Amino acid sequence: MTVALHDLLPAELRRSWAADGTCPDLDLYSLFRAHRIADPHHTAVIDAKGALCYTALDRKVRCLATGLRDLGIGPGDVVGVQLPNTRNAVIADLALAALGAVALPFPVGRGSLEAQCLLRRSEAVAVIAATDHRGSPHAAGLHALAPSLPALRHVIAAGPGTAPEGTVPFSALLHRDGRAFVPARPDPDGAARILVSSGSEAEPKMVAYSHNALAGGRGNFLASLMPGGTPPRCLFLVPLASAFGSNGTAVTLARHGGTLVLLDHFTPEGALAAVREHAPTHVLGVPTMVRMMLDRLDAEAGAPPAPTALVLGGSALDEATAKEAADAFGCPVVNLYGSADGVNCHTGLAVAAPAAEGHGVVAGRPDPRVADIRIADTETHEPLPEGAVGEIIARGPMTPLCYVAAPDLDARYRTPDGWVRTGDLGFLDGEGTLHLVGRLKDIVIRGGANISPAEVERELARHPSVRDVVCVGVEDAVMGERLAACVVPRPGRTPTLDDLCAHLERRGLEQRKHPERLLVVGELPLTPAGKPDRPALRRLLGGVRPPSYAGAAPLAQAG
Repeated sequence: MTVALHDLLPAELRRSWAADGTCPDLDLYSLFRAHRIADPHHTAVIDAKGALCYTALDRKVRCLATGLRDLGIGPGDVVGVQLPNTRNAVIADLALAALGAVALPFPVGRGSLEAQCLLRRSEAVAVIAATDHRGSPHAAGLHALAPSLPALRHVIAAGPGTAPEGTVPFSALLHRDGRAFVPARPDPDGAARILVSSGSEAEPKMVAYSHNALAGGRGNFLASLMPGGTPPRCLFLVPLASAFGSNGTAVTLARHGGTLVLLDHFTPEGALAAVREHAPTHVLGVPTMVRMMLDRLDAEAGAPPAPTALVLGGSALDEATAKEAADAFGCPVVNLYGSADGVNCHTGLAVAAPAAEGHGVVAGRPDPRVADIRIADTETHEPLPEGAVGEIIARGPMTPLCYVAAPDLDARYRTPDGWVRTGDLGFLDGEGTLHLVGRLKDIVIRGGANISPAEVERELARHPSVRDVVCVGVEDAVMGERLAACVVPRPGRTPTLDDLCAHLERRGLEQRKHPERLLVVGELPLTPAGKPDRPALRRLLGGVRPPSYAGAAPLAQAG
């Protein structure tokens, strides 16, 4: 292993979860292989090429693993993976697990500078990338970066098209003879995957997870949403290469022996077609994606097949969206609060909508088989009593090992006994239910007064003209920052800033928290991970004429 990946949790605590059965205590490939033996013809992956059963998938995995081993890739080596949601991404994930290597997936669409940063800091020895994805030549771009990446030995080009000169064709590796391949047996508490989180740092954060943390902790999350333990059939609207997408290969396949339904890129029309054609038990996405799907539901086509649940995370889920989605899809809507840094809490199948009556958004009751949650004072980090608002901290079977090549982040976000500091604000009520209030880092400071964008978003989402909303801070020479509301209107509606502020006043939100700029857009821009792109919205707001402030301020609007 090149980059040092150490576990910040006490070893005896990590071992206790394996001893009591909370974690399976097997590596990801061994778990997958057990399902392949138990039900060899069960469908593993459905993508644009069709269906692939466990036996066929395993054959391809072993061939690729053989080819990668021939390139000198072995246990502990970090390998980047930048592929869309196709079978190739799944094959790569499992092949790296079979080698005992560490996968570093990051979504297509991430720029070359960010990719260079990830590969350099992780000391990746290889990267598997798309030859071309929707006009972006990722493999060629990464190969051009190779001279600045001393640890990088191979760029492997996957997908349709000719592999660029100097790269290794993925298809050639898939044609190796994998019958004699002998998989490694890595330590289940050792590193298996690095999740990438953009966060608010200057560079993206990388978080190392073990086999047990993925299949055990994150696997227990999905298990709680599987009535009767029937293997799930999961439609992933988010990239498998995102933190949310780590519930794909490692959890849906390796832990639960389920089926992955994949779209190589998200469109609301394609997502609805996949729901109708493949009848998934679970649809995993972000609220903005589901709001787009709701706008395109065709009443004449009838209601789509009802999944077991819509699992929505990545950004705030408002009560109106949850109720509308539950009615339209005929299933519970699960509000997932989680992050790559190591926190997870979710509402269950019995709860259709998150309550938000001025007490934050309900995130569910923490599950110690996934992650225990406490509330700590933001300054002293001491535990706070029931009902007190403070920083959410988490520790449990899904807790990651450490941040990658970032001891400063370990010192900032991990306590000496392994708890993860999330930077999120919340409280636990008398029943032990977690309520989210806001985020320390997303606070907008207007003239020295703190404003939580999450609180304002939650109330604006209740306005009858608002389909989707994101609030961001914009720089201001007078006040430091002003709050701007970026709104997707409902069809046939055109909200004004005065309308929105009047609504907030009726809801009891003090005037200092009212937005002072309005940007109306047809759809919210999304990051490659599928979340609302706040920096892009700030750039759009840069083109809006600033208000001429006098007293409380005349307010500006952009359409």
